[in-house]
Amino acid sequence: PDNDASANCEDHQTCPSSSSSSSSSSIGSGSDNSTITTNINKMLYSIILPTYNERDNLPLITQFIHDTFTQSALTYEIIVVDDSSPDNTLEVAKSLQKIFTEKRFVIVSRPGKLGLGSAYSAGLKASSGDRVILMDADLSHHPKFIPQMISVMDKDDKNNKSKKVDIVSGTRYRPAGGVAGWDTFRKLTSCGANFLATFLLSTGGASDLTGSFRLYERAALEEILPRVQSKGYAFQMEILVRAHKAGLKIGEVPITFVDRIYGESKLGANEIVMYLKGLLTLFLTT
Repeated sequence: PDNDASANCEDHQTCPSSSSSSSSSSIGSGSDNSTITTNINKMLYSIILPTYNERDNLPLITQFIHDTFTQSALTYEIIVVDDSSPDNTLEVAKSLQKIFTEKRFVIVSRPGKLGLGSAYSAGLKASSGDRVILMDADLSHHPKFIPQMISVMDKDDKNNKSKKVDIVSGTRYRPAGGVAGWDTFRKLTSCGANFLATFLLSTGGASDLTGSFRLYERAALEEILPRVQSKGYAFQMEILVRAHKAGLKIGEVPITFVDRIYGESKLGANEIVMYLKGLLTLFLTT
C-alpha cells in the first residue's frame, strides 16, 4: 500500500477490483472540466500538506498549487504540518511563508512524528477553508487535477439534485487513471492491497481506498475525522468506510500518480503489516 494511493497493475491500466469499472450511484465521474461558477470562485480552499523530510519537494508543490489556483481564479491557503523533519523542511517552509505571506501559507510545527491522522487534524484546526484538500507534498499528486475534483463536487446529480458529492477521491482504478515510476513489486503490492480492501470493505463503490489525494467539504471531514482510529496506511481506507456508513456521497476523478523524485518512500515491511492489521480490524468492526 502507498500513503498516496494504489497504483495500477500496469501503467494506465485498471487493476483487478471487486468494484466494476462503471461508477455506482454514489460515485461521480471526473472526466470533464466544467466552468466553475462565481460562487465557487469565492470559496476558500485549504490544502493540507503533512511533511517529513520534504525540503526539496515543498517549494515545487507550493508553486504548482499556486499556479493551478491562480489560473482557475480560485482562492486558496496552504497548511504545512511538519513533524520536526531532520532535513530542515521547516526552514524551507518559513522561507516560502515570507514569499506567499502568512495568510496564504500557514505552518504547523510539531515536536516529532505523531502520525498522519493527527497531522490532518492539526492542519484542519489551523485551516479556514470552506473545503479542504488532502494531498502529499512529495509531488506524487499533481494539483492540475484539483479543478476537475471541484467540478465533480459542484455537479448536480440528475437523479437526486438535493444531494451533492461530499468527498471527491483521486483514483488510479478508473479509465484514464494510472501510475508512473513504480517497479513491478510496488505495483503488485499496491494492487493487492486495494483489491483486498475493495473486496472486504463497504465503501459505496469507491475504487481507490488507499488514496490520500482527496477534496472534502469541510463539514464532511469534520464529521468523519474524529471517528477514524486506524494508523498508517489503513487510515485512508477507514475515512471512506466511515463516510459511506454516515451516508456521505463519494465522487471520483481519475488521476496519474507519479513516484517521488526527491526523498525516499516511507513504505516498508512494518507499514505493510500495519495495513493488514488495520484492514482486518475494519472488516471485523464496520
